[in-house]
Amino acid sequence: MTPVELIALAASTSLLAGWRLYLVTLITGIGMKFGWIALPEQLQALDVLANNWVLAVAAIGTFAEFFADKIAWVDSAWDAIHSFIRPLGGALLSLAIIDSADPAWQVGSFLLGGGAALIAHAGKAGARTLVNTSPEPFSNVVVSTAEDVATGGLFALAIANPIAAALIAIILVMLSLWLMFAARRALKRLLDRVGLQPKARETG
Repeated sequence: MTPVELIALAASTSLLAGWRLYLVTLITGIGMKFGWIALPEQLQALDVLANNWVLAVAAIGTFAEFFADKIAWVDSAWDAIHSFIRPLGGALLSLAIIDSADPAWQVGSFLLGGGAALIAHAGKAGARTLVNTSPEPFSNVVVSTAEDVATGGLFALAIANPIAAALIAIILVMLSLWLMFAARRALKRLLDRVGLQPKARETG
């Protein structure tokens, strides 16, 4: 892989980790363990993901997240718990992918991965805040399933064509930022509405 492709792969993988850290880790580890993913020499640092203990933890996390992410407000609590775990996981994945001996590159890749995962995580959490305001119970299942499919599909694309995956990742970053600010505005409107209701009754 060229340096540009490695950076693109690191960015897109880290962003996906902001959505589904355990799933990304599990798919990579299984693929490497059974030889489905033939990593080039630059990515040999990712061999640790094929460790049985790492696979077990990733499998448990994937199983728990699959169900927790589809229940209204439980998904938000799950996201809150992972506000530190996902960015850190994305940063470590990026660091392992780039795997440069140059300290400057190591710091840069760590910050790149952590920032991408944090933005994706914030956008996901913001979108779920909007979805959770819906009175029907099915929107969470639909949105969560779409995230599962998108994560798997984009991760496969990232392995096959890192540049294309990075371009899609940039679009997703912009969408995540928009969702984050949209959720913030919606929450502010909701709090303002709740705060104004008692006053309206008193003046009436």
